[in-house]
Amino acid sequence: MVNREALTARATALTGELRARGVELVALTLVDNAGIARVKAVPLRKLPSAAAWGVGASNSFDFFGFDDVITGGEHSLGPVGDLRLHPDLDALTVLAGQPGWAWAPVTKLDQEGEPHPQDPRALLATAVDRLAARGHRARMSFEIEWVITSADAPDDAKSATAGPAYGYARLSERADYLRALVSTLDQQGVGVEQIHPEYADGQFELSVAAADPVRAADVAVLTKETIRALSHRHGLKASFTPKFAPAGVGNGGHVHLSVLDGARNLFSGGERVFGLTPIAESFSAGILQRLPALLAIGAPSVVSYLRLEPHHWAGVYTAWGLENRETPLRLVRGVAGNRESAANLEVKCFDLTANPYLLAAALLFAGMAGVDEGASLPEPLDVDPGVLTEEERAARGIERLPQRLEEAVAAFEADKDLAAAFGAPLASTIVDVRRAEIERFADASPEEITEAQRWRH
Repeated sequence: MVNREALTARATALTGELRARGVELVALTLVDNAGIARVKAVPLRKLPSAAAWGVGASNSFDFFGFDDVITGGEHSLGPVGDLRLHPDLDALTVLAGQPGWAWAPVTKLDQEGEPHPQDPRALLATAVDRLAARGHRARMSFEIEWVITSADAPDDAKSATAGPAYGYARLSERADYLRALVSTLDQQGVGVEQIHPEYADGQFELSVAAADPVRAADVAVLTKETIRALSHRHGLKASFTPKFAPAGVGNGGHVHLSVLDGARNLFSGGERVFGLTPIAESFSAGILQRLPALLAIGAPSVVSYLRLEPHHWAGVYTAWGLENRETPLRLVRGVAGNRESAANLEVKCFDLTANPYLLAAALLFAGMAGVDEGASLPEPLDVDPGVLTEEERAARGIERLPQRLEEAVAAFEADKDLAAAFGAPLASTIVDVRRAEIERFADASPEEITEAQRWRH
């Protein structure tokens, strides 16, 4: 049950500290099933009330599409009912790039103070608890890729920064912007590991330090919205869409994860191939086997499948390998002498239209199912699977991942482990939202799809 008295007292104490730091308003975010961060904001003086009693929100947010169209579904109540958004005071952050503002992610409760069965952040917390009950914990991080254009440019304009892929010239051109961004994130407690120009014109990538899964998902939301805000302040627009233009290279949203037993990283120092422990291998195999279903969570938009092409480092075949950037599962060992802390699994076939809470939870549930099954990995691949012949791939058991959202949705519906872990209301609603988008773009061209999605994420 909600301890309203304790929450009131704690939020009241925080209010004094926040006021001293110039905060006047607090933005409260939830991420919907289409991957859009929705927000309610309260004046600072209302924070104690929001913490204890929540802020009202329609449960129709569960059914929002990327285009703000509210779809129906078995568990939809339409305009009827109310949820309460409770800010997580532990995650509350003063926004260094938006003076006068703070931010906090929310937990969704009903009016009786009970958990909402379709709360993605609560689902992730449940997955973390189930992993902890096995004596393990996970560390995760999300890579953030985006493209910038001038704020006053037409929507179909080319990027605001050209130059060689990964080129210093591109970094130099936007040095002030990138410096301000890293400084702002640092002040907000986001540990930036590196930032660099990416392959496409105007494309950048930012990596952050690994954290527990809930914190990692929170950081993904905070980082994206900070990039968006800082870009605006520098006369730019930021797009995180998987395909900015049909012929271009897309933005990914790769996930790095490791599983630990106490302080020991189970992805290093084991007796299996490349130093994996049996648990790390089975955990990874559980993810690999469920990648078609996981794409409905991690590549949840029609536009996602324009990015999932061979030879684009997106990982479109059911394979894995050591430092193989063309397999969807890339084992990162790290350098000799640092592997105990550095070894992790990178999942490359996802993008930033995903709800990070749903995606992190799905990965944990898939991995735990693999451990329960005693699953094993196939032979690792040390070549680009796209250069193999169809016969060679078939001999190795390598298949193409879904090439359309409807294929991924069908795989998700057929996966009993994920459906049970998500619960019927949430699993059903995810399918409803995905099918609405599929219908929306049934006759659309790649150009029409990219145009419609370019500035929604």
